[in-house]
Amino acid sequence: MSIQNLFAAGGVVMWPLLGFSVLALALIVERVRFWLTINNRQRRVIREVLNLYQLNNVVGTIDKLRQNVDLPLARIFLSALELEEPTPEEFRLALESEAQAEIPILKRFQNIFDTVIGLAPLLGLLGTVLGLITSFASLDIGDVGGTKTAGVTAGISEALVSTASGLVVAIFTLFFANTFRGLYIRQTALIQEYGGQLELLYRRKYERGERAYASTR
Repeated sequence: MSIQNLFAAGGVVMWPLLGFSVLALALIVERVRFWLTINNRQRRVIREVLNLYQLNNVVGTIDKLRQNVDLPLARIFLSALELEEPTPEEFRLALESEAQAEIPILKRFQNIFDTVIGLAPLLGLLGTVLGLITSFASLDIGDVGGTKTAGVTAGISEALVSTASGLVVAIFTLFFANTFRGLYIRQTALIQEYGGQLELLYRRKYERGERAYASTR
């Protein structure tokens, strides 16, 4: 069945379903590019940053982070490292605050995906109801096999096509939405892991500076 015939058979609900599918596809492409960028570069960059900071190369650390400011962890680290002589508690609060600010970026479009997943099957169900109404309106018990049979067939076709289309849109969107949700959970775990490592390095550096200052007094 061609696309034109499919839309003719599915009835009026096929147009909002088409809009939902185009919207979902565009957002999925954006999210795929976003997560590919993070997964391809972030681990390597952050490990290099931690190594530079462990060697007390603070300037090199900040420069490296600024070169990769499109990565969530780079922005989180910068928010803490650009503070002027913070205490360990202030350093930790800066990391946590920026991590919270990154959450909406990591979960971007999730509500839209959930809306499409919820509404697409309902639109398919609406198409089913409209198709059945058309079928019953065309049904004439005394005209079995007559001219009105085409109306019954068209109504049943609308009911089946619209239901199937709604389910396809919902299932397709659900697959990617759950994938992105898993990547988000994994990313939050990495933020906690690498943020904790940076906080530990800073705390050790701060305590060494405090001890060195106390020994000179």
